[in-house]
Amino acid sequence: MKIAIIDYGAGNVKSIEFALQRLGYESELTSDAETIKTADRVIFPGVGEASSAMNMLKSTGLDTVIPNLKQPVLGICLGMQLMCNHCEEGDTIGLDIFDVDVVKFKTDLKVPQVGWNIIFDLKSELFTNIAENSYMYLVHSYYVPTHKNSIATSDYGLNYSVALHKDNFYGVQFHPEKSGKLGEEILKNFINLNIRSTK
Repeated sequence: MKIAIIDYGAGNVKSIEFALQRLGYESELTSDAETIKTADRVIFPGVGEASSAMNMLKSTGLDTVIPNLKQPVLGICLGMQLMCNHCEEGDTIGLDIFDVDVVKFKTDLKVPQVGWNIIFDLKSELFTNIAENSYMYLVHSYYVPTHKNSIATSDYGLNYSVALHKDNFYGVQFHPEKSGKLGEEILKNFINLNIRSTK
């Protein structure tokens, strides 16, 4: 199993590598298009600011590579947000994989949302062996509204999409690599996805 972690200067990649190692998988952190295209699984991480992250993708040409990948791809946090049409942060045009815009929380609650929150309305094999109302770790000021591609929901002053799925593309707003055993179970489910089920 060849797992590529996209390297574009915006990621919490060490914790992802360590989580995969605990599951028995090695991964390669890379910005090389051919390595990414030929991987069995691709993880698109992201921690940082949307517009600068997108500029990094454009500088390496990965902004055109990622939307055309055919194997299962998992966007994490900012990675998921960049897979959408547009993000209010930095007025950033995204990769147009998910037909939805990313908007900033407008709530009396503290922003960013930092810490553990429940996920529910789970609708994907990505959540095999994950119970409704399980807790995952989140750090974000921007969110994806509930949408036709939503496969999980969370609540922070309003219900929002905490995970998305379209074709071979998956996205999670939470950090599975920081969400303990349940987060690792989600990473394992992603690695074990039946490719035929993503077509």
